[in-house]
Amino acid sequence: MAGVWDDALNDQEQMEDIVSDAIDAALMQGLVVRTREQPNKSEVVTYFPITLLPSPVPKALFGQANAVQQDFNMLVDLVSQDYGFLEEALASTVKVDNFISQLFSIYKQVVKEGLAQSVFLGINRCDYMFHCEADGTTALKQVEINTIAAGLGGLAPRITEVHNHVLNVIGKSREASELLSNNPSKGICDGIATAWKLYGSEKAHVMILVDGYERNIFDQRCTEIELWKRNICVIRRKLKDVSERASLDEDRRLHIDGHEVAVIYFRTGYIPRNYNEQGWKARLLMERSKAVKCPDIATQLAGTKKVQQELSRPGALEKFLPSDLESVARIRATFAGLYSLDVSEEGDKNAAMAIKNPEQFVLKPQQEGGGNNFYGDEIKHILGHTNGHLGRSSYILMEKLMANPIKNYLLKTGSDLTLSNCISELGIFGVYIRFYSFSACQKQSKDMILNEQVGHLLRTKSTEHADGGTLSGISVMDSPYLV
Repeated sequence: MAGVWDDALNDQEQMEDIVSDAIDAALMQGLVVRTREQPNKSEVVTYFPITLLPSPVPKALFGQANAVQQDFNMLVDLVSQDYGFLEEALASTVKVDNFISQLFSIYKQVVKEGLAQSVFLGINRCDYMFHCEADGTTALKQVEINTIAAGLGGLAPRITEVHNHVLNVIGKSREASELLSNNPSKGICDGIATAWKLYGSEKAHVMILVDGYERNIFDQRCTEIELWKRNICVIRRKLKDVSERASLDEDRRLHIDGHEVAVIYFRTGYIPRNYNEQGWKARLLMERSKAVKCPDIATQLAGTKKVQQELSRPGALEKFLPSDLESVARIRATFAGLYSLDVSEEGDKNAAMAIKNPEQFVLKPQQEGGGNNFYGDEIKHILGHTNGHLGRSSYILMEKLMANPIKNYLLKTGSDLTLSNCISELGIFGVYIRFYSFSACQKQSKDMILNEQVGHLLRTKSTEHADGGTLSGISVMDSPYLV
């Protein structure tokens, strides 16, 4: 697999010549990001970090990842509806993790009050690595499920166009024609538009909830502009705006600046620094509303690392999918080793195992966005200091996934051109909608009216980095070449 582009990669002079072509193609395709120096100004942009060539991906594992996405969509939705499971799964975490505790407190309050929301929209991305098993085979293993602000769906089609151009330029037109078409943004917009329609008010708006720091605004604009093309009005607001200017009417419909809000699409709200007192006030107000939240707070909690670990326990999947053992088998086949670090005999055993062999594990806090995990001696240090203390429960332990490295050039603004050993992470986007309706006799029914896999995202990084993250400057966008 690693030798797909060897003839081109070994021609250093040719690669240096083609880099400018690739960068120009990226800029022409709109594969751009705001600069670190001026993160809130679009007058000065640079190309989004990319690989020079598409990376080889095992065809069978790519197909497996796509085939299981609908199963994961269904699982996430079912977990989000099970208050008892979420309460039990997160019981130890809420005691020591203030962020998860705040989220769960709001969740508890809105469940007690009674949900006003009847349309539930999920936009997820499941991320995987191609793990080398002990017997030499390669297996698809899940890294995490992103249930909030799963990004880069808007820019994903553009990297394919850049790689198509580069392959043509280096004389590989046949290979260029084999690159996969990919447009996650269309599926994401289909989901938002369907949820907006089900909400039932043509005058209502879609509100994209954003941070004050938006280097990746062009990815968001892809969704926004597509919705405008469909005659759906879109507004962009921050949590601060919602806190200061939003309100609920007697039917718990959300209004801000004179606009009724049908759908709230979160592109912020997934890490502690997104919130202050105003932010938490805004989140509670939105969760109490009739508006379709993407995600609602239960779905955000369903995507936490702790819930991921609890779902890997024997019998957990069967609880949610008792009549669909084929789905259970497809999901379970992607699980890596996941271990609880709760203060218990089991947690003590798992912590000791990690301290003894830290190179075999990853220590994960309940954080999203990349760059948060701990490796090697960091694991020994953290678990050594928290051993037997409640603070240990804010983490989970995961088997460290090992992939065969491939060669590629990583193009980043201001970086030297270097042929690197790289590994890739594959993300699969999924969209689903659950709708509560009432019959003429007022019997309630809940129906999954949409459940689709809508595209993919490949990110690649140098093996010199343990953790990832695109906007952190480590991972770059890539496209898969199936082998």
